[in-house]
Amino acid sequence: MNGLFDLTGKTAAIIGGGSGIGEAVAIGAAAQGAGVVILDTNLAAAQAVAARIPGGGAAALDIRDGTGVSAAFDAIVRDRGRLDIVVCTPGINVRKPILQYTSEEFDRVVEVNLKGSFNVLQAAGRLMTAQQSGSIVIFSSIRAQVVEPGQSVYAMTKSGILQLVRTAAAEFGPFGVRVNAVGPGVVETPLTAPIRANAEWYNAYANKSVLKR
Repeated sequence: MNGLFDLTGKTAAIIGGGSGIGEAVAIGAAAQGAGVVILDTNLAAAQAVAARIPGGGAAALDIRDGTGVSAAFDAIVRDRGRLDIVVCTPGINVRKPILQYTSEEFDRVVEVNLKGSFNVLQAAGRLMTAQQSGSIVIFSSIRAQVVEPGQSVYAMTKSGILQLVRTAAAEFGPFGVRVNAVGPGVVETPLTAPIRANAEWYNAYANKSVLKR
């Protein structure tokens, strides 16, 4: 992929970079020349990934805390002089039928997936519109497009992210800031570990793919 994504001289904050998709994004961004700072609720995991990246940095961050998100971005600008890219990958899911969902479970999924994404967009947007440049990538999901039993609240939040990103793109675009969403299918990460652990469940998903995996 050399030459396709030249990020030389750019500073990227990868939220959720301590594992899963975020880890792969962090390593990929560094391979394309970006200076990478990994932000994750699990500081030890973030530091372990950062240690594999030349000049990589790491810090603890919970995206549910809007003030904390702003402070983390400000710290990156102070330390590295700029913040060009923000990628937000974290998401949680409670797989349950609607009639079995508790109020606490609903709040937990919405707070991380929707409120957390909003906090990141708002904090990055304030900084990047002021500097007249930047790129923000928020992770949605295939569940924003297709659903199945037990995915109601997760799918709702991931669909909400699409509209949030569309609005942010319209508001930030005139200031030179790009905002995009990525909607992965089922990927082997800690979030989908229960699928991997159940052969029947795993094979049901795998057989929907032309590659059967």
